[in-house]
Formats: sequence, C-alpha cells, structure tokens
Amino acid sequence: MGTQLRASYFHHNVCSNIPTLASTPAATSLHSYSSFILSKLNDPLNRNKGLVLERSLGFSFNKERNVVTRGRIGRRKSFGHGIVASSNMAAPLWDSWKPQKASSDPSLSDILWPSAGAFAAMAILGKMDQMLAPKGLSMTIAPLGAVCAVLFATPSTPAARKYNMFMAQIGCAAIGVLAFSIFGPGWLARSAGLAAAIAFMIYTRSTHPPAASLPLLFIDGVKLHRLNFWYALFPGAAGCIILCLIVTRGGEVT
Repeated sequence: MGTQLRASYFHHNVCSNIPTLASTPAATSLHSYSSFILSKLNDPLNRNKGLVLERSLGFSFNKERNVVTRGRIGRRKSFGHGIVASSNMAAPLWDSWKPQKASSDPSLSDILWPSAGAFAAMAILGKMDQMLAPKGLSMTIAPLGAVCAVLFATPSTPAARKYNMFMAQIGCAAIGVLAFSIFGPGWLARSAGLAAAIAFMIYTRSTHPPAASLPLLFIDGVKLHRLNFWYALFPGAAGCIILCLIVTRGGEVT
C-alpha cells in the first residue's frame, strides 16, 4: 500500500504539477513510467508487485529515491523506501567467473616482458642459492614468486608500491617468528600468525598479499627456525631488493 501511495504521489504531483518539467523529455518518460507503475499496482492479478516491477523495468526497492529539484532530476538519501528507476540491472553471480573486460587485448610485449623479467629474477635468485648452499640458506622462496607476479604483471597496483612491499615483508615475517615463539609449531601458530599479519597490513596501510604467506612459511619451515628474527630481513626483504633492482633495470631497457 505504501508503494502504491508513493507511485500515485509521484504520478500526480511530480510529473503533472510542475510546469517547468511538463514539456521536457525526462518528465514525459517519468510520466509514462509512473502510469505503467500505477496500472501494475492496481492490477488485482499481480500479487508480487515488487518482483514484477523489478524484473520488467529495472526498478529496485532501496533507500534512495528520485526527487525533482529546480527543474533537474536529483537524488538524495532517504530513510524511507521508494521506487527508483535504474538502467543498471544487478550483475549475475556468474559475472565474477568471467575474465575482466578490457579496452584491448594484451600485446605481445605486454606478455613477453613480464615473463622475461620473472625468468631473470628466478635465475638470479637460483644462482645465489648455489652460492649460499654451503651455509644451508636459500633465497628462492615461494612468496617471492608471488612478488614477481605483482611487480612484473601489475606494477601500477598498490601492492607493487615499495612502501607496501617492504613494510609488509618485514612486518609479516617478524610476526611469523613471534607467533612460532609463543605458540610453537601447529595450527594455532599458523592461524594466529596469518590473522596478525593481515591485521598488520591493514593497520599500516601496506597491503601486499605475497607477504601474508611469510608467517606460515617460517612456522612450517624447520630450516628457517635458526634464523630467528633475522628472518624479517632474509630472505623475503632481501629478495625484494633484488627484484626491485631488476624491475628498475628492465624499465630503463624498455
């Protein structure tokens, strides 16, 4: 009943009694919409009025309503419920399973250069692993592969910023060591370390997804335990320095 009263008020007062809008195309369109709404609401066979209007015309019931102010169609917030004409229908749930639409397909250079940069980065880190092998250390860890994807494939994203990268790498690695020291190995240390790492990145505004795996890597990596809090600097942060140098050098070449 409340919806019918709102549509009737809009039809008779807004669309008909405002001279300045009587001859405009917008008023004519709105007048036709309101007429159709009233016919639907007065139809005794139409039991689910809201669903019919939403699916047939793209109307939605929400906390915003259209108002006419100074000869223009404006929008204001309202705590009541009204009918809003919308040209954007709700996106189907399966849209998130489709590839993102782009203005153009990626060029060959857009594919080759990031791939070549990641290959060079892992090759350099692998060579350093051979040099560090007698000491039982390794530079090639899984999170650095994710860092390569961020730096080479999406260099303009916030996660690729130097502040985000180093703040998150150092902080999350230290959190992993702290969680292991308090809870020992096991699910509780992994859960607490991951939760604290995410909270740290949000609080410091340094969201860098690859760093979230550093606490788990330390807790489950027996060979890394002897590094203790040096793990905050090696191999994560140290590896990121090398990757940044490669990205900078690659940018100069291209």
